[in-house]
Amino acid sequence: MIRLLIVDDHPVVRDGLRGVFAAVPDFEVVGEASDGATAVGLADRADVVLMDLRMPGVGGVEAIARLRETRPGVRVLVLTTFDSDSDVLPAIEAGATGYLLKDAPREDLVRAVRAAHRGESVLSPSVAGRLMASVRRPSDQSLSARERQVLALVAGGATNRDAARELFVSEATVKTHLLHIYDKLGARDRASAVAEAYRRGLLT
Repeated sequence: MIRLLIVDDHPVVRDGLRGVFAAVPDFEVVGEASDGATAVGLADRADVVLMDLRMPGVGGVEAIARLRETRPGVRVLVLTTFDSDSDVLPAIEAGATGYLLKDAPREDLVRAVRAAHRGESVLSPSVAGRLMASVRRPSDQSLSARERQVLALVAGGATNRDAARELFVSEATVKTHLLHIYDKLGARDRASAVAEAYRRGLLT
């Protein structure tokens, strides 16, 4: 019997997942949580934790890191709608056993949880592709001095126009710098770029 903990901040998602696994004989859903902190508290009941990433309070990545420290025998399988580098890489680095997207067929989901229980890594195709691209990316992905300036201004709340005025360049130049920053940090927008820069210690 595989004991499963379902962690998602949307009740309808938790209900749907409980229904999927209730129909499979060798699974027992031993608990549900709507945030990472609750999940960590309930994890001693489970063999596998099905973890969403973006939740209020303690998010999935932080919860995964805490579980790796306090419950190293528990496997964590991420199940989310997000597959950007800024979501995938931190989750894998934190200790997730696998990473699936919520559009996965139920048969794939059940197989993935069984594989995670055995300690096998399970990745959705798009996530595997992102990880491969990250490995193949040139090692010199450091930000230039000007890119750091742009990022610092953006982190301080500056618009593209504000940054252009401050740096005596055009708005188009600022946009180009931002595109390079997104690419280097694996970010999808300004907010995720700033968050990733803080995570890497590029901003203090």
